[in-house]
Amino acid sequence: MEDRPISPALKIAAVLMFVFLLAPVLLVVPISFSADNYMSFPPSGWSFKWYAAFFSNGRMLEALGTSTLLALIVTALSLLIALPASYALVRSRILGADTLLAIFTAPLLLPTIVLGLAILIVFAGNGLLGTFAGLTIAHLVIVLPYALRVLTTSLSGLRIVTEEAASTLGASPLMVVRRVTLPLMMPGIVATAALAFLVSFDEAVISLFLTGPRITTLPVAMYQHVDAHADPLVASISVLLIVLTLAVVIVVDRSVGLTKAFVK
Repeated sequence: MEDRPISPALKIAAVLMFVFLLAPVLLVVPISFSADNYMSFPPSGWSFKWYAAFFSNGRMLEALGTSTLLALIVTALSLLIALPASYALVRSRILGADTLLAIFTAPLLLPTIVLGLAILIVFAGNGLLGTFAGLTIAHLVIVLPYALRVLTTSLSGLRIVTEEAASTLGASPLMVVRRVTLPLMMPGIVATAALAFLVSFDEAVISLFLTGPRITTLPVAMYQHVDAHADPLVASISVLLIVLTLAVVIVVDRSVGLTKAFVK
């Protein structure tokens, strides 16, 4: 069957929707190069001074380092936990696997502010507020459901006959997982790592409940800066974060391909 041609009205609607979605980015980029001391559009002049201001701002750089280290640790822990969990749910045929998956991914359905308040109440009595360990645990609560969902989808799309064939040829269960299952799951693993890193790095609402004078993340530092200042510094940081996101997407595309990584 031949594909039906797309009507001009639908094309125009799609273009308008893309423009609507990209409008904030189209405004943030020129503002980040503003020479003004306050946010205005269009800028009265052009300058790189707000990018220089970011790289000379010790508090922002410290928050950037905290967010990067936190995202890397959370990504590694989420893979270590979600990989065996997804294998058990998909391959072990345990009773109630679908129900367990729904329970494990339930945090995705909760409003972030409700989840953040619940974590705050639990952490307040255990000395985890304003600590790196507390932030790590809280971010794992957010990231693990994403990791588990992507990895179970990736594993469900693999034909089990390939693993069975390796077993019949004498491979041990551990060797089957190491030499057959994990290489076939690599697109899903790369996608999970990229998604986990970006979700943890970008998390702001829950981090607002848990950060303090001793430790803060970049999104929280940006929020606090906007609350006290009206300069374009945050716009320049936002552009750098957009570039970071694009870099992660390009790495995923060059390593495994976006279609293989995110499409079952």
